[in-house]
Amino acid sequence: MSNKKKIIVMSCLVALLAVTAVFNFVLAGAEEKEGATVSANYFTTYRSERSTSRNEEFMQLDSVIALYEEGTDKYNEAVAMKLKIVNMMENELQLETMIKSLGFADAVVSIGYDTDNVNVFINASELDYDTALSIYHLLKEETGIVAGNIIIMPVYSENIEKQ
Repeated sequence: MSNKKKIIVMSCLVALLAVTAVFNFVLAGAEEKEGATVSANYFTTYRSERSTSRNEEFMQLDSVIALYEEGTDKYNEAVAMKLKIVNMMENELQLETMIKSLGFADAVVSIGYDTDNVNVFINASELDYDTALSIYHLLKEETGIVAGNIIIMPVYSENIEKQ
């Protein structure tokens, strides 16, 4: 693919991203003006931001995949990164569900891309030793990550009503 075509594809992707940001801003403003009740808390905000960030990563990886021919190093690296992110997303979702099954109202799990770190945020005002230990064992069994790389934090978050 020629450099001119690559520049055109990248420009189109940047323009698409800008249009998406504008629509997001306009629609968010329209909701507030209508007086709609919006329910938000730490966990829904975190998931939304994580989703937006990952969508941007996917767009960048897709543009790299589109620019290079199949079988080249850059193409293979972009595909491998995309598959690793998808695998991380599946693991995070599975772990969040398993932690919620322990009786928590909500939980967010974040697995590091370049590291073996796992951060867990639990919707609780405090966390006792036995509960933290059960979460730790669950994470250790499911991920195989060593003790020093698992962080479990209680974050008490109620739904906040905006008028």
